[in-house]
Order: sequence, then structure tokens, then C-alpha cells
Amino acid sequence: MKDLITKFYSAFQQLDANKMTSLYHKDIVFEDPAFGVLEGERARAMWQMLCESQKDKNFKVEATNITENSAHWEAFYTFSKTGRNVHNKIDATFEFKDSLIIKHMDDFNLHNWAKQAIGFKGWLLGGTNFFKNKLQSQTNYLLDKYIDKKKLSR
Repeated sequence: MKDLITKFYSAFQQLDANKMTSLYHKDIVFEDPAFGVLEGERARAMWQMLCESQKDKNFKVEATNITENSAHWEAFYTFSKTGRNVHNKIDATFEFKDSLIIKHMDDFNLHNWAKQAIGFKGWLLGGTNFFKNKLQSQTNYLLDKYIDKKKLSR
């Protein structure tokens, strides 16, 4: 399964969400601190949204320490809402079914991310459950809008 994980991050580096999500099982469950738990189409749509909205020419993904069920990856990008540079360090774990990824969990320090992405307010509030809940509410709202827009364009 190491090859599958390598292909996933290679596709991410190229912002190829279609390739990334083709490696997901139809019953995928994704979880991270920014979005919470996403299942099925919502998990796939999240990667589509993130890849399509990435305009930063300095965007970079580096995956290392790839094993049969885990990877460490780092994302370098400019947070669009503030223009601040982010270097996020993420540890991912995976489970598989039918030779596809059925569970993908990304774990990172949300407080560190918030300090980089938002600045002082992120430093002040980024370690709180209030911030995490507010962020997940916001990211899921944006995801809902993205999904609705995609449905309308069909």
C-alpha cells in the first residue's frame, strides 16, 4: 500500500484531485482538525475544492517517511485569507479496503497552523476548542457551497 500512498501525494503535489480521489474507496472516511470527519463524496469534494482553489505558485507538498499505512507530509502555501505563509507539518494514517484507501486521517497541530495562517488571533485562540469548532464550521460551509456550485454546473 506504500505505492498507493506515494501516488496520492504525487498527485497532490500536481494538484490533481481526480487522481487523488481515484485512490479512495467509495466509502472513504477522511478526518483532520480543519474539516473534522468527512465521508464519501464530501471527502472527495474537499480535495477537489482545495486543489481547484490553489492559486499560490509557491505551493508545495513534500511527503516523507511513507510506510504501508502512514506518511509524514508537509505543505507550503500562502493562506489566501491573510496572505500569510504557512508551513504545515502533518502526520497521516491510512486504512485500506479492496486495494483503495478507505480511511485517511491527517493530524497536525492546529494551534501552530493558526499562528502561521492567522497571526496574533491564531496565536491567542488557535489552541481552543472554540477556534477548532469555528474553523470546522467555516470550512464545512465553504465545502457545502462548493458542492452546491458543482451540482448547479452539471
